Amino acid sequence: MFAGARVFTYEEALATFPRVRELTERAVQQIEAMINRVQSRKELADRKAELDKGVEQIVQVWAAEIAALGCEIKGMWLVDWDTGDGYYCWRYPEETLGHYHSYDEGFAGRVPIA
Repeated sequence: MFAGARVFTYEEALATFPRVRELTERAVQQIEAMINRVQSRKELADRKAELDKGVEQIVQVWAAEIAALGCEIKGMWLVDWDTGDGYYCWRYPEETLGHYHSYDEGFAGRVPIA
């Protein structure tokens, strides 16, 4: 678990969801803007190390911000809220926090929240 991790009710998770989505959208847009400034495949190849470092920095800042909210990062743009018996699960660009999975099943076993 990350240092800021905590147990959430669904209402508490929903309360943090707009901020999680906002932080994630900002990070995605920063990466897209950085990549879109590249003019050619040659430039992309020549600047690969620099671009990789930039992406890594953006993702690290995003992950720290999400963890500070008490959520857990489970992958690139994949966030979980611990429920005490599993996770509410969201992946960008989903519009809502609408899935759950147990601790054992993980993302592949997620089901819609009724």
